[in-house]
Amino acid sequence: MFEQASIAVVVPARNVRHWLGRVLDTMPAFVDHVVVVDDGSHDGTAELARGRAGPWRLSVVRHPERRGVGAAIVRGYAEARALGADVLAVMAGDGQMCPDDLVRVVRPVAWGQADYVKGNRLGYALLWSTLAPRRLLGTIVLSALTSLATGVRVRDSQCGYTALAAAALDRLDLSLLWRGYGYPNDLIAAAARAGLRVVEVPVRPVYCGQPSGLRPWHAASIGFVIARAGLRRACFAARRRFTGAAPGGGRQPWPGDGRSTPRPPGTPRPPAPAHRRAAPGVPPRANA
Repeated sequence: MFEQASIAVVVPARNVRHWLGRVLDTMPAFVDHVVVVDDGSHDGTAELARGRAGPWRLSVVRHPERRGVGAAIVRGYAEARALGADVLAVMAGDGQMCPDDLVRVVRPVAWGQADYVKGNRLGYALLWSTLAPRRLLGTIVLSALTSLATGVRVRDSQCGYTALAAAALDRLDLSLLWRGYGYPNDLIAAAARAGLRVVEVPVRPVYCGQPSGLRPWHAASIGFVIARAGLRRACFAARRRFTGAAPGGGRQPWPGDGRSTPRPPGTPRPPAPAHRRAAPGVPPRANA
């Protein structure tokens, strides 16, 4: 439990037996649920996960064959939501995300300041001594293209260290999201179309000899996802320009403007969920 919010961490894992144990052993104590999704591993990843224990409740889900990291995360979101979690975080099973940063990632969602939080490795002070130049350049280029296509300014579109408000799932159609590489970019686009508040926080990249699963041909897949997001945004804008209405009727926020759907005039603001109210000793935030 963190600031009266129940926290679930989804751990997508494929052939990471060598690193998964450390990920689970260093999971912060405030986490309530850990959902490991084994995406068709053949090295005993799921078996290792089932043998671990901690102060959190552990669930292990296994895909009999590989479906993609996006599919694994979507499955984990569904499991975590069924467990009643308020905040759904994602930490990779290969140990490339620092557990000490989890507080920083979930805090904006738990406090009701954001709907979707992304880690930003480029905000790490010692980045140049940690991230390979080629990976850094790729991150900068893909982030710039993603920002242009979605209207959401992000500095690190490819970072998988994230947190999502469980309530925001009702505004996202996860069944339509890209299942493989390119999933982070597609989720940013979906969040923009839904008017979710997207925030980035600095996180530390951790590399301890883990092999990269990214291959040259994956760049084409990511490029397609970004281009599709840009086309959808352009069509959305064109429809609004010529009809004055968003698809489906009613006024909706511009994709990427970071605003929630406005309330009709005279409609009182609904009370914040219990887990988003101020914790003891913290002054409450004034309603807008």
